[in-house]
Amino acid sequence: MSVAIRIARRELRGGLRGFRIFLACLALGVAAIAAVGSVRVSIQDGLAREGAVILGGDAEMSFTYRFATESERAWMEANALAISETVDFRSMAVVEGETGPERGLTQVRGVDDLYPLYGAVELTPDIPITEALAMRDGLPGGVMQQVLADRLGLNPGDTFRLGTQDFRLTAILEVEPDGASGGFGLGPRSIVGLDGLASSGLLQPGTLYDSQYRLLLPEAANLQALEDDALAAFRDTGLRWRDSRNGAPGIQQFIARMGAFLVLVGLAGLAVGGVGVSAAIRAYLDGKIATIATLKTLGAEGRTIFAAYFLQIGLLTALGIVLGLALGALAPLALAPLIEAQLPIPAAFGIHPAPLAEAALYGLLTALIFTLWPLARTEQVRAAALFRDATGKSRTLPRPIFLILTAGLVAALVGLAAWLSGIPILAFYTAGGILAALLLLALAALAVRALSRRLARSRGMRGRTALRLALGSVGGPGSEATSVVLSLGLGLTVLAAVGQIDSNLRNAIERDLPDVAPSYFFVDIQNDQLPGFLDRVENDPEVSRVDTAPMLRGLITRINGVPAQEVAADHWVLQGDRGVTYLTTAPPASEVVAGAWWPDDYAGPPLVAFAAEEAQEIGLTVGDEITVNILGRDITAEIAALRQVDFSNAGIGFILTMSQNALAGAPHTHIATVYAEEAAETQILRDVASAAPNITAIRMRDALERVADALSGLAAATSYGAGATLLTGFIVLIGAAAAGERGRVFEAAVLKTVGASRRRILASFALRSGLLGAAAGGVAIIAGAIGGWAIMTFVMETSYEFEPISALAIILGGALATLLAGLAFALRPLAARPARVLRARE
Repeated sequence: MSVAIRIARRELRGGLRGFRIFLACLALGVAAIAAVGSVRVSIQDGLAREGAVILGGDAEMSFTYRFATESERAWMEANALAISETVDFRSMAVVEGETGPERGLTQVRGVDDLYPLYGAVELTPDIPITEALAMRDGLPGGVMQQVLADRLGLNPGDTFRLGTQDFRLTAILEVEPDGASGGFGLGPRSIVGLDGLASSGLLQPGTLYDSQYRLLLPEAANLQALEDDALAAFRDTGLRWRDSRNGAPGIQQFIARMGAFLVLVGLAGLAVGGVGVSAAIRAYLDGKIATIATLKTLGAEGRTIFAAYFLQIGLLTALGIVLGLALGALAPLALAPLIEAQLPIPAAFGIHPAPLAEAALYGLLTALIFTLWPLARTEQVRAAALFRDATGKSRTLPRPIFLILTAGLVAALVGLAAWLSGIPILAFYTAGGILAALLLLALAALAVRALSRRLARSRGMRGRTALRLALGSVGGPGSEATSVVLSLGLGLTVLAAVGQIDSNLRNAIERDLPDVAPSYFFVDIQNDQLPGFLDRVENDPEVSRVDTAPMLRGLITRINGVPAQEVAADHWVLQGDRGVTYLTTAPPASEVVAGAWWPDDYAGPPLVAFAAEEAQEIGLTVGDEITVNILGRDITAEIAALRQVDFSNAGIGFILTMSQNALAGAPHTHIATVYAEEAAETQILRDVASAAPNITAIRMRDALERVADALSGLAAATSYGAGATLLTGFIVLIGAAAAGERGRVFEAAVLKTVGASRRRILASFALRSGLLGAAAGGVAIIAGAIGGWAIMTFVMETSYEFEPISALAIILGGALATLLAGLAFALRPLAARPARVLRARE
C-alpha cells in the first residue's frame, strides 16, 4: 500500500484535469438529493416547532355533526387553562348583484372570542380579529380571502350572506395561522363569529360540520397521557384527538412522501452522473495506459496499480461528495425566502446532518458502482502495450470478484433507498425502472452503432459525404454513442415519463371526468326540503339525471370488538369519519359481490354492506362485525354483504350502507348529484339557493380545477427533479464531446488533407451529434412511455393514452442538446492545421 499511496500522490500532482466532469456529475447528483432532503427536513422541523400554531392549540378535540357534551366539556376544563371553540363547514356565500344573487363556495370557520390561542390572524386593513368579527349596526362582521372577495365583487364594508344571516365584510383574510391544519378545501376561507352563525340556519341537526376545541395546556402537560385519558373516556363518542406533536398530519405525510419521491428521482440523476463518472474514469485510464504499462515493466503488480488508481478515485470521490453536500446544504438556505413564500406552513431552514449523510451515502455507493468496473481494466493492461502502442479498448469482463462486488453495491444502494425513503415498493420499482432503462439504452446504443456501420457502407450513402462520415463515426471504434445515449437518454427518460404522467392526469381531469361527472353536488338538503328540491331539478328539461341519498357521517371505532386502529390503522377508511347511508330498496344484484342483501322491511339487528375493494384491503369478510360511531352513539352491525362501489365516475358512492332500521331516528340530511347541461347550471343554482339558502352546492368543474391545480404543483416539483437529472446528463454529454475532441482534431486534419472543406467537416460533426441525440430521445420516449403506462395503470389505476406533443419535444430537445455540445467542441478541430497535427502523430 505504501507504494500505491506514493504513486497515487505523484499522479495527483498533475491537478484535476480530466476529472472535471467526474466531479461535476458526482457533485450535482449528491447536491440534488441533499437539497431535497434538507428542504424536507426543514419543513418537518418547522411543523414540529410550530405545531401548536398550526393546530391552533396545544391539543384539539373534534367531533362531527355535533358539539361537545357536558361531560366532554368538563374534561377539557379540568385539564386545560383555556378552551377555544370553533366550527368548520362548507357553505355558499351570497351577494346581491346587478343581475341577481351571486354565489361562491366557501369553507366557513366560526370562531369564539379566544380564537386564536396561538399565532395571529393577519388582515387587511390591519385590525384585531375580534374587532373584525364584532357586531356593528346590527350586523356581525366577517372576513374572507381575497380570491373569494374578488369572485363576488366584494370590498370591505359590503354585505354578504351565509344561510339566512347577513354579515358585513370588514377585512380581507391574509394569513390564517391554523389554516394548514384543515387540509385540502374546495373553497376559499371565510371566518365569522359563532354568535353570528347561530341565526344562519346552517348548523341544524344532521348538517355536515365539524366542531373543534383547541386546548391551551400547562407547560408541564404530558400530551401522550392526556391523549390516552381522553380516548379512554370518550373513544366511543366519535372523538378525534390531535396535538402539537403533529399539528398537520396530512401535510406532514405528504411532505415526507413527496420528499422521498423526489429523492428517488434524484437517484435517477445520480445514475446519469454515474454514467459520466464511468466515462470520465475510462477516458482518464485510456490516457494512462503507457504509464500503467511502464509500471508493470518495472515490476509493479496488478493489485498495486489497482490500489494506486483506486486511492486517486477515492480522494476525488470524497472531494465530489463534499462539493455536492456543500451545494445541497447552502442552496436551500440561499433560496429559503423564495421557498417559504410558496409554502402555507413554516419551515426551519438550516444545516441538517441527516439528509446530508443520506446524500453522502448515495453518492459514495454510486461512485463505487460506476468506478469498480473501469478500474478493474487496469489489471488487463499488459507491459507489451508500451511497445505496441496498443490503445484499443479491452472487451474482456473483469474478474468475478469485481462483478460480485458491483452486484452487492447495487443491492446495498437499492436496499438503502427502500429503507430511507419509507416507501419501499416505490423504491424497488424506481430501481427496477432505472436498471431497465439503462439496459434498454445500452442495447439501443449497440443497435445504433451497428445500424450506422451498415448504413455508412450502403450504396444509398454514395454522394452524401457528410452523412456517410457521420454514420461511420457513430458506428466506428472509439464512438461516444454509448456514453451519449446512456447519459442523455436516462435524463430524457425521466423527463418523458413525467410528461406522460402529467398529460394523462390532466386529460383524466379536464377531458374524461367532465363527460361523466355530475354538474353539481348538493349537500345538507334537509328532509323537508328534499321534495321541493327534486321538483325543481327533475322537471328541468336540461337535467338528464338526478341521484339522491341520505347522508350521515360515522367513525369506525371497532372491528370484531377490537379497536379499529389496531386492525388496520394505516388504511384511509379508518383515518377519520366516513359517509354512511341507507337504502329503502335493495340495489341491483350485480352490485352485491358477496353475501346477501336484507329484505326491504328488515327489522332485526343492524346490518351493513361494506365496499368490496376496501373490505378486501382491510381484511373484512361477510359475517364480521364493525362498530360505527354516529352522532356520539355506537352502532354495532354485522357485515351482511360486500358491495361493488365505483368512485371513478365522481358520483355518489358510500363505503358504508346500513340497514334503514339501524339509523332510525338519527337526524340526517341528503346529498344529491345533478347532471345538467352547462348552460342550465347557473339558473339551477340560483333557484335552489333562493328556495333553501342552507343547501351547499359544489360545482364539479370548480372542484376539478382545484384538483388540477394541486396536480400541477406536483408535476412541477417532479419536473424540477427531472430537470436536475437532465442537467447532469447534459454535463455528461459535454464530457463525452470533450473526450472525443482529440479524435476529431485528427479526423478533421485527415479530411482536410484529402480535400474536405470546413463546411463539410462541420456538417459531418453536426449530423453525428444530431443523430446521437435523436437516438437517445427516441429510446427515451419508448422507456418513458412504458414508465408512464406502468404508473398510470398500476399506481393511479386509470387508463393511459400516449401523448405525442411532449414526446416530440423530447426528441427535438435531445437532438438539439447533443448538437450544441458537439458544435461547442468542433471549433478546435476545424481550426487545427493538418500539417502540425499529422507531424505530431509521427
